Amino acid sequence: MRQLARFLGLIALALGMAIAPPSQADDPVRILVLRENGIGSSAQIQPYLDKLVEVAKSKNGWASAEGKYTTKRGTASKYIEKNGSSVKFGMVSLGAFLGMRASHPMTVVGTVEAAGLGGRRYYMVSKNKTDLAGCKGGNLATNHAGDEKFINKVVSGGDFILGDFVVKESKRPLQPIKAVINDEADCALIDDAQYKELSHIEGGAALKSVWKSKELPPMAVVAFSGATEAERAKFKSTLDSICTGDGADTCKKVGIQALKAADESVYQSAIDAYGR
Repeated sequence: MRQLARFLGLIALALGMAIAPPSQADDPVRILVLRENGIGSSAQIQPYLDKLVEVAKSKNGWASAEGKYTTKRGTASKYIEKNGSSVKFGMVSLGAFLGMRASHPMTVVGTVEAAGLGGRRYYMVSKNKTDLAGCKGGNLATNHAGDEKFINKVVSGGDFILGDFVVKESKRPLQPIKAVINDEADCALIDDAQYKELSHIEGGAALKSVWKSKELPPMAVVAFSGATEAERAKFKSTLDSICTGDGADTCKKVGIQALKAADESVYQSAIDAYGR
């Protein structure tokens, strides 16, 4: 009876191997772009990402490739978990890079030099308060409270923690600004991309900066654990050329000035602050 059970088990194993899904080596090289809390929908940005991925595919000699754009950390995690080792590279905003490194290991291979993508500097703005002290204890509108650790340890530079305010979380990037304009909040914590929108929103000119952060590192270009050492080296070597030639116009339309090869040292101060 034991021999029969063992024999049947071997047959089941063989059949399982025969009908197993194709290896992920057959999958396209997948590139994830996570621009957390970004202005602009996935539907607006995805077509431009598709064009950039085509440029990267050509320069790296990939048989096929696809890109995924999202502004949500949860969506990004599900994409990585669903597609496994075929998700080889990414462009990830600073907070997400710091917060996701433990669950989804990443190796820095470059930086995204950009104008208007947000996340390089944060501002506290108000219509009636004149300084940060005036905002403390009041209602603070923001769409950046999802990672409290990032705000408290990296963004604030020790000047405040979110617990100093009554936080009114917003889902959309322009909602915090409108909350202050409409006297629904005393102050708003926004980033540089949102700050640039003030002049384009009715009533936005009445909001003034009462605090700003130091300049933070840019979005990181990363290799995920699915990329081999050779793939990482090749991709890193092509970064400087992606926003030139055929890719120049596409990069310009999404606010990317250049992609540059780099290593983790660019992010070390933020990594240290986040870990404290």
